[in-house]
Amino acid sequence: MVNESPDTPPGRRTRRSSRRRLRPTRRGRLLLLVGAVLVLGVAAAVLVPLLTREPKTAEQTRSLVIPEGRRAVQVYAAADKVLGEPAGTTEKAVATADLPLPAEAKGNPEGYLFPATYPVTSATTPKSLLRYMADTAQSRFGKDHITAGAQRNNVTVYQTVTIASIVQAEADTESDMGKVARVIHNRLDRGMPLQMDSTLNYALNRSTLDTTTGDTKIDSPYNSYERKGLPPTPIGNPGEQAMVAAISPTPGPWLYFVTVAPGDTRFTADYAEQQRNVAEFNRNRRGAGTG
Repeated sequence: MVNESPDTPPGRRTRRSSRRRLRPTRRGRLLLLVGAVLVLGVAAAVLVPLLTREPKTAEQTRSLVIPEGRRAVQVYAAADKVLGEPAGTTEKAVATADLPLPAEAKGNPEGYLFPATYPVTSATTPKSLLRYMADTAQSRFGKDHITAGAQRNNVTVYQTVTIASIVQAEADTESDMGKVARVIHNRLDRGMPLQMDSTLNYALNRSTLDTTTGDTKIDSPYNSYERKGLPPTPIGNPGEQAMVAAISPTPGPWLYFVTVAPGDTRFTADYAEQQRNVAEFNRNRRGAGTG
């Protein structure tokens, strides 16, 4: 049907009629609707398998944080926990992990499980994690300035790591590290026993500020009260700041130190002064109800 007035000029009727749109009948509209549904159905059938082939979620990467100064046994336990392994699994893996350790270490990775944050995925194993730590330590401790510093102090790099581990355990603050390292070097140079409580704590597998006379008599290569020189291995895993202190100790004559109170470490070359400082330390401990 043409919706035009009878009075419309023939030319205009022709132009308008040429632009008329074809309108589908009710049956035509039904066929188009059915066709559209079929097309959508086929597209959905193709799309669903494609979607189901994609991974549902990306793998969550976990982290293992090793703080400065942690002992190897503590690192092993933390690794077992984050990997979901039975206790003792990571420690047993050391024997076959083929770690890049110096010959002086004799296979013991203490000191070379570098403190850092390590990514952990489903592919991580105790061996791969141990290698990652030891590789990191070798890359940090194998630098030229570390080697030069060790030679300057007449010790090996491995002995420097041992010194750094004691510094890490003994220094109350980062600013004290250089002075603690100087005390260690001064005592070594004079042939004096180190007399460090941290080495006793390592031997006794504990961490405490209270050392008894009986503790200083234990039969252990880590008893630096009875034995001169460095302990046979590091007593923990030091960080870079402790290593810097070990190779570049603060200049000074100190032979003794004691942390009288948090943030207050006294260094001296005078034994009588050290005794007074120790007495103050003991008073503070008693005052805190720990004596």
